[in-house]
Amino acid sequence: MEQRYDVLIVGGGHGGAQAAASLRQNNFTGTVAVISEEPDPPYERPPLSKEYLAREKPFARILIKPVTYWADKGIDMILGARVTAVDPTAHRVTTADGAAIGYGTLIWATGGRARRLACPGHDLAGIHTVRSRADADRLMAELDGVSHAVVIGGGYIGLEAASALVKAGKQVTVLETLPRVLARVAGERLSRFYEAEHRAHGVDMRLGAVVAAIRGRDGRVCGVELADGQVIDCGMVIVGIGVVPAVEPLLAAGAVGSNGVDVDEYCRTSLPDIHAVGDCAAHANPFADGARIRLESVQNANDQALAAVKSIIGAPAPYHAVPWFWSNQYDLKLQTIGLSTGHDTALLRGDPAKRAFSIVYMKRGRVVAIDCVNRVADYVQGRALVAARMAIPEELLVDADRPLKLLAAAFAG
Repeated sequence: MEQRYDVLIVGGGHGGAQAAASLRQNNFTGTVAVISEEPDPPYERPPLSKEYLAREKPFARILIKPVTYWADKGIDMILGARVTAVDPTAHRVTTADGAAIGYGTLIWATGGRARRLACPGHDLAGIHTVRSRADADRLMAELDGVSHAVVIGGGYIGLEAASALVKAGKQVTVLETLPRVLARVAGERLSRFYEAEHRAHGVDMRLGAVVAAIRGRDGRVCGVELADGQVIDCGMVIVGIGVVPAVEPLLAAGAVGSNGVDVDEYCRTSLPDIHAVGDCAAHANPFADGARIRLESVQNANDQALAAVKSIIGAPAPYHAVPWFWSNQYDLKLQTIGLSTGHDTALLRGDPAKRAFSIVYMKRGRVVAIDCVNRVADYVQGRALVAARMAIPEELLVDADRPLKLLAAAFAG
């Protein structure tokens, strides 16, 4: 007899775990299961390139819930299983080993796969991504035998990995194809600050660097060849060049989507009784002027999971959450609220030389995002400014001694 669940969740990351927990928290009494490719119960992903990679947190401390939680709540965990096909008519999924599992409602929360290099030598031993616990464990197992590592990609993952490697006493080179790091997520002032910080910690930061090939010796990486012919000797390469949304079975089943799978404000796909949440879900975001985007963040996964659950239990509430992100590098805590893409003004609050400042991004005179470096109060108080896209005089925003909560109160409405 075919196994069947009232709600079947594909993906054991933040979105999948949040959806399962939220169903029970909202008194859903039907059968629930989570299918995950990984052998471990749900765990936090951000620490993989931060505290876990730096060996500051053991695996037990990054579990989303205690191991016993899932059974206690009557949530079946089907671990080490990959869904390869979805039949939306029969309400059934098929796993790689041929097992068929039926569902009443499906929540797709698979996230994405780390994008791989496409150049010669991309498959050599010693090339790593940091997307799963297994990825991080493989990387750490090789660290003791490595003195020089090359990080390809100057986004959050790459810079966090560089920071962890420096803490481990390694020589690090960061290669970024674009003219600055964090180019897709932050303004130039923040990029330049982080470039300087990494260089101050001994990182060889190279911008506009195009990788032509990975050099190998006896099947293992020994260097990175750049387009200009220069070769950087190294014993390890870490690749942080983005994520490919894992939605192939849904698209093959007829779901609408291209860069991920398209969802509406209730996280419903175009297929009946199938929702999608997290990194793989492309949604029209009001904080991106209504553009259809994917947000790769824990906050987005959790909030979309709750929206999907509310829809499933018959208490629909549209997804409308202010995006936020964070990154830990060295002793710097970067917290971002909102999306700075397309801003026309960037205002500085505080002093970068003191390593505590914020950058307020404006678009047509309104606050759309704030990057906060070691200024937690700005991050907490600035949420209201971004959520309401407040129009506030620039001379008030740049006054670092003026709390943002006072501006929020003065200009609300």
